[in-house]
Amino acid sequence: MSGSVKRVTVAGPVLEQPRQALLSRPVLAVLTVVVLGALAEWIPALSKVRVFSAPEAAETVAGVAPPVLEEGEATLELETTERPELAQPEDLKLPTGSRGPIAKSTAAAAPIDVEAPPVPIDDPTGKALVGFFEAVARTKRKEPAAITRVAHFGDSIVTSDYVSGTLRRKLQQELGDAGHGFMLMANAWPAYFHNDVSRFASAGWSVSRIVGPLTPDGLYGIGGVTFRAPPGSRARFGTARQGSYGRAVSRFVVAYLAQPAGGTLRLNLNGKPLRDVDTASAEVGVRYETVLVPDGAHELEVVTVRGVTRAFGVVMERDVPGAVLDAIGIQGARIRFLDKQDDEHWAEQLRWRSPDLVIYQFGANESGDGFAYPMDDYRRTMIDVLQQGRRALPGAGCLVVGAMDRAEKVGGSLRSMPVIAAIVKEQRVAAREVGCGFFDTLKAMGGPGSMAAWVERGLGQADLTHPTGSGSEVLASWLYRALMQAYSAWATSAQPASQP
Repeated sequence: MSGSVKRVTVAGPVLEQPRQALLSRPVLAVLTVVVLGALAEWIPALSKVRVFSAPEAAETVAGVAPPVLEEGEATLELETTERPELAQPEDLKLPTGSRGPIAKSTAAAAPIDVEAPPVPIDDPTGKALVGFFEAVARTKRKEPAAITRVAHFGDSIVTSDYVSGTLRRKLQQELGDAGHGFMLMANAWPAYFHNDVSRFASAGWSVSRIVGPLTPDGLYGIGGVTFRAPPGSRARFGTARQGSYGRAVSRFVVAYLAQPAGGTLRLNLNGKPLRDVDTASAEVGVRYETVLVPDGAHELEVVTVRGVTRAFGVVMERDVPGAVLDAIGIQGARIRFLDKQDDEHWAEQLRWRSPDLVIYQFGANESGDGFAYPMDDYRRTMIDVLQQGRRALPGAGCLVVGAMDRAEKVGGSLRSMPVIAAIVKEQRVAAREVGCGFFDTLKAMGGPGSMAAWVERGLGQADLTHPTGSGSEVLASWLYRALMQAYSAWATSAQPASQP
């Protein structure tokens, strides 16, 4: 790493005695804000600075300036541990009634538990998903090691493996479980999580991310994060200990960076030393260390035993026909941030995973930018990213999943943020221009204003932006049914004699 790289410490929790905590500067500052906020509630002239109730705001929200990303590193001070509270239940019962109105809203949520998807995939050419369909057909015929791979890129909705986790399960239920896919070495964000796998990583890893702090060389791996591990750093990846999915693996692949003065990694399999991997090399480049095991339950541990190593993540797969879905969630990302990668490196990483379908699901963070980031620039940068993916994977399917509705409170009512419709419009235009399919999530939800109805039904979170676990289940089910609906139409019309 460059000597000019800044270090940023991601602080862990701080414990204080109760009395000391109550008299601390942060608490006194909060109390001051509360008092001032109360005064603003009582004084009409201060209505525009109210913090407890909605201010009498203007009818349009311009958004905030997009983030400026700097070079540096963040140190992860929290261990990566099991987070059962984040796991998506296999049998999730969807809410059937309303929680009651949270504000005035005229929108109604669309029916959620329906056999057919509310909207089909928009694909005017009929060719956007052919690579995926062909892979599905091979897998359905159970050709040897016919794996259908999906790379699902997204922001926080994928970071916690919400929609992606359910979509993975549904594809594996239909096609077979061919393994979990790619995971980062450690939790680059506190909310990073994967269903149906066991994971652990020690504290102390240093990270650079495409959402910042950035690394000067632009090498982030497929997951958008590069990790530097001092001696003694460790990470474990294993099969799920319960449930119906992720119970077996037959191949681990460790992705790391070979570089001058690279350290040594020790691989331990099922608690026993396996072999050491020297990452020192005169030439800089991504390398892959494969560990083959009998198909079944296993755990691989990666430990830095000498020097400082740089790594990206681990893949878990099986050599059987089935589906694999790489959930590549990047908290705080806009789709244009994928272009923070070195172009040649990014293309090589996509070819390494060789997905048959690439899904792009962004929009929440762009909506936070509002119109401060011009829509013309949004469309142009999105097209650039989609085209990079198409050039690297010309035979793969490509799908853009449109932004969800996002509500804001204006007076005593809720409405869609005006920027949402503009973002969805540009997403559709970009998808069509590049030749990708488009799934209109906003329309499927019920159109503008539907997030309020979703929150009432327990499908949307109180932040009026993200889905709940139930909402994620609904979105993933719609997306899966839309994909299978499109596949069935292709299989019937394109090659009826040979397709399942």
